[in-house]
Amino acid sequence: MANIKSEIVLNVELDENRVPEQLNWTARDGGIDNAEAKAMMLSVWDSKKQESLRIDLWTKDMPVDEMKVFFHQTLVAMSDTFNRATQDEKMTATMKDFCDYFAEKLELKK
Repeated sequence: MANIKSEIVLNVELDENRVPEQLNWTARDGGIDNAEAKAMMLSVWDSKKQESLRIDLWTKDMPVDEMKVFFHQTLVAMSDTFNRATQDEKMTATMKDFCDYFAEKLELKK
């Protein structure tokens, strides 16, 4: 049986100073086709070097208030992923406490 492949495509449009003006992404298996985004964070684990590699991009028109919400939601999602990957309930609870603190300090909770 052949392996199934899935592709995720990221397109970054830069201005003359190489600052992102537009981000678009496609993940056809997920029903996403050239959708616009204002920010993205991609982490990849290099097992040989035992280090994570990152690409963090945002468009120059990404509002700071939206960036704060984006970070908060990303931290919450990372806590959930950490829990699913490790089943470490105690550390997950600590991470969630930090997420609550982060949201409180940035006045994100309504």
